[in-house]
Amino acid sequence: MKNFALIGAAGFVAERHLKAIKETGNQVVVASDKFDVMGRMDSYFPNAEFFTEFSHFSEYILETQKSNNPIEYCSICSPNHLHRKHIVFSLTNSMDAICEKPLVIYPEEVEKLAIVEKSSGKNIYTILQLRHHPAIISLKEKIDAQPQVKKYDIDLTYITSRGKWYFKSWKGDVTKSGGVVANIGIHFFDMLMWIFGRVHKSMVHLYAPHKASGFLELEKARVRWYLSLDFNDIPEHAKRERSRTYRSIIINDEEIEFSEGFTNLHTLSYSNILAGSGFGLSEAAPGIHLTDQIRNSAVILHSPDRHPFLKL
Repeated sequence: MKNFALIGAAGFVAERHLKAIKETGNQVVVASDKFDVMGRMDSYFPNAEFFTEFSHFSEYILETQKSNNPIEYCSICSPNHLHRKHIVFSLTNSMDAICEKPLVIYPEEVEKLAIVEKSSGKNIYTILQLRHHPAIISLKEKIDAQPQVKKYDIDLTYITSRGKWYFKSWKGDVTKSGGVVANIGIHFFDMLMWIFGRVHKSMVHLYAPHKASGFLELEKARVRWYLSLDFNDIPEHAKRERSRTYRSIIINDEEIEFSEGFTNLHTLSYSNILAGSGFGLSEAAPGIHLTDQIRNSAVILHSPDRHPFLKL
């Protein structure tokens, strides 16, 4: 059984990490967040120490690491702009770091973390859960088995509606979150590059706080992508099913079904990390570079009929 610390226990994604730690047969011995965790810890690790002040959390870690039962891993679910700080804290306190995506917001942060990782002798892992999705693995195997005669044409649409709270939280502050593309798009971009190769060309056709659209040319594919937090963008058939999320990947006019199978992907991620085969800086870096490039690109307008969801 491995000992874990967890930073950002009140965050939405933290419950997936707590569940993954429990389901892999390990334990959280200490957690922190400045907000109320609303009994969440009781459901998973009721005996874990908990601190609302990071300084107190830090003191506990320092003392524990001197004991005969140190903490091996630190799971990081804090706001995006704090990830680098918390990763460095983990490594310098002899803990491997498991950090939610985006691992960091800016490419230069990846380079700085690589230096700390090497000097500390500890490891940095990130959660790229779509690489564990059965439908996505099957798609990659299919693409890898095909001779590349021509590029695939892909339409990627991801709409996950958010309420007014979103833009009043750190998620709505681009300096803290990295913006809509980093917040909700980075794992899709990682998945596309994992399957279809590196980016040859990127254009941005729409970029706003709540939605973005563009075009990618990859080694094996041409991708039109659309990301949105706007409930009004959800197709009517999905609204009738009372869904507030819509995912679609169409490859050469064939839709890839992957709406199910998301419930255990964090647990699979943890299982791989604990087995020594998790995803680290080198896997995370291309997505961080791409989202940074998109965020800083000039918007090139084009005809709305080029994408079924694009509204200009």
